[in-house]
Amino acid sequence: MRNSQLIALLLLAGSLVNAQEKSTSILFQNAVIHTANGVIENGVLGIRGDSIVLIADARVVRIDASAFEKTIQLNGKHIFPGFIALNSSVGLKEIDAVRATLDHAEVGILNPHVRSLTAFNTDSRIIPTLRANGILTVQACPQQGLVSGHSSVFRLNGWNWEDAVRYADDGLHVSWPSAPMHLNLSDTSSRNASRSLKQIAMLQELFRDAQAYASVSNAVQKNLRLEAMRGLFSGKEALFLHAENARDISDAVLFAASFKIPRIVLVGGNESGEVIPLLKSHHVAVVLSRLHRLPDLPDSTPQEIFSLPAKLYKAGITVALSYDGDMETMGTRNLGFIAGTAAAYGLSLPEALELITLNPARILGIDSKEGSLETGKKACFFISEGNALDMMYSTVSQVYIDGVEVDIDTEQKELYRKYMKKYGLN
Repeated sequence: MRNSQLIALLLLAGSLVNAQEKSTSILFQNAVIHTANGVIENGVLGIRGDSIVLIADARVVRIDASAFEKTIQLNGKHIFPGFIALNSSVGLKEIDAVRATLDHAEVGILNPHVRSLTAFNTDSRIIPTLRANGILTVQACPQQGLVSGHSSVFRLNGWNWEDAVRYADDGLHVSWPSAPMHLNLSDTSSRNASRSLKQIAMLQELFRDAQAYASVSNAVQKNLRLEAMRGLFSGKEALFLHAENARDISDAVLFAASFKIPRIVLVGGNESGEVIPLLKSHHVAVVLSRLHRLPDLPDSTPQEIFSLPAKLYKAGITVALSYDGDMETMGTRNLGFIAGTAAAYGLSLPEALELITLNPARILGIDSKEGSLETGKKACFFISEGNALDMMYSTVSQVYIDGVEVDIDTEQKELYRKYMKKYGLN
């Protein structure tokens, strides 16, 4: 009797799962759609299951709404592709001042075998605040040390990291040793230079061993550290080089090129505008640090930072934006607004949007399915009352991740409603 009841419950559960997985189709009408090719003022967007099946201008194309199960009138609202946050600690950090909530770093300085994959916390209270601002995909990166480990790409929904992961082990992160600006035997610069050279020698030894190890298809004895680097030399994974000044950037890029690594990505790149020919010659993509900060050099103007994305973009370099730095996890919700700053300093709105959507997808190697609103790509987008790159007008009203509408309520919104009700202001 108990066995028959158990079988009945399993069958019922299976039928419920099949019902949930049934493909649904939705047609969004009268929307301002931000596509990879520009803006459609009176657009329609159709999704079926987890994919986009239709994007068109309603003024020139006749649409059969009966082909979709549900129709939603947006009345001039904007549809944006989901923002992608690169070089992020989202899911790995919660409260900077509470060590127990930090899982972004490992002990030691050479950790190519470390993975952010299983450390990603889908229960983070910060994640809903990001979804509510249109950030739907993040690259969770380990930090600290010379070789920090492997990052992975996650959707900002799911019960656990297995549900959320979009691309496991997309690349290895290396923090290039920074050389002192001036050498003087009488001060600490010489000691810093000596330490920098020793660290570079350590990296050279590690990469030589890894290159030799990767040339052997079936190693008799597995070396976990070297095995983790195998994908760098085949192009399966990218090498993310963290460097800021022009000298360090040049050294890091030439180092990676000497090992014939196919996919090189510069992260940080404060002075990347000074070495554009080198970056182009080695096909290096750039992930810039946040633009809302003071310049590093005393004789620089703030405008130099704001206009750097346009300088790199117009030079033909694949450039993306990140929000790394102090309080970056919670601050990542402002990613769209730093793209808006880039739009005010030399880029058009579609070009600035590309810095946090399609270009990050290209850097991660997932642009065939992600990063823009195009037929055949994943239905990962959000609906905003106005321009999502302008904090004055951005109000996200709906979010769809892989075709499923996701809740955008946050703890902050709940508190707002609570006290509005308490004082009779709602």
